Amino acid sequence: MPTRRRLLVAALAAAPLLASCGFALRKTPEFHFQTIALAMPSTALGQQLRRQLENAGSVRLSDKPAKAEIVFESAGERRINEILSRNTDGEVRERLLGIVITFRVRTGNGRELLPLTEIERQIEQSYDESAADSKWEEAQLLYSSMQSDIVQQIMRQLANVRP
Repeated sequence: MPTRRRLLVAALAAAPLLASCGFALRKTPEFHFQTIALAMPSTALGQQLRRQLENAGSVRLSDKPAKAEIVFESAGERRINEILSRNTDGEVRERLLGIVITFRVRTGNGRELLPLTEIERQIEQSYDESAADSKWEEAQLLYSSMQSDIVQQIMRQLANVRP
């Protein structure tokens, strides 16, 4: 019984420390603008960013960059798929997968708010020639995860932009 009581006292004493650590669930960012135009190709990343902004609720997407408060311009997006290592037979053992996007943010009249910025997300994937199909599917899931991460990073950067 005394050990239970000590455990309860220790848990109650630790509660304020855990509550003050700053942990909070991730929320939808609050933006300092009402309208945004996306000047980027209709890639999977671009479509996901568009959906995230539409779901944010406080931002309206504009088709006309001149009428929008801010304009998100993509200077390019590329996927990385490089061989990192091979075994003694020359078969691929590890690959480097990644996504790189370069963008800038400006006002509708052209004033730069965020200079040319590059976000790069990479991950190493073990590879086995005998399981090429499943490794291809795994790579697609990894790309999807990296893409979601990049979109979240862009959303956080847009939340810091003030027109």
